[in-house]
Amino acid sequence: MKHTLSVLVEDESGALSRIAGLFARRGFNIDSLAVGPAEAYGQSRLTMVVEGDDHTLQQMSKQLDKLVNVLQVLDLTRRPAVERELMLLKVSAPAAQRSAIFDLVQVFRAKVVDVADEALTLEVVGDPGKLVALEKLLTPYGILEIARTGKVALERASGVNTELLKASPSGGRVPA
Repeated sequence: MKHTLSVLVEDESGALSRIAGLFARRGFNIDSLAVGPAEAYGQSRLTMVVEGDDHTLQQMSKQLDKLVNVLQVLDLTRRPAVERELMLLKVSAPAAQRSAIFDLVQVFRAKVVDVADEALTLEVVGDPGKLVALEKLLTPYGILEIARTGKVALERASGVNTELLKASPSGGRVPA
């Protein structure tokens, strides 16, 4: 199972290396890693996606918590969270295919950020599933390059778990 961890750290040299080393020593591959400044000066937030069972990830979280520069470890896997990722995608787009590609761009609320004679570069922001869906639909046109940021996530302040709403028979609607 994939787990999304939000790790708040002191912004000091070597903090990322120590965290990555902890996972590497235990044979864990980090599927996605995004790092940036957090809400307080001198702190950074790492959002990591790793695969493993619940027990193993619980142990890893405890070991992360023991590292000197780590201030907080939160497993967002089963918590209500907002998750987003950015993807830049360069797709082959000869004149005859451009209108079909533009239609897909609109459906996915993507942006065209560069236009060339034979290619378009798109910017797409959304949950990882949305990015995969667009990539799959654009594959027949010829994907030339892809760059993805990795997932960033924050726990929902509202506490509303939209994944549970999607799975409910009513689709999240409140009965009248």
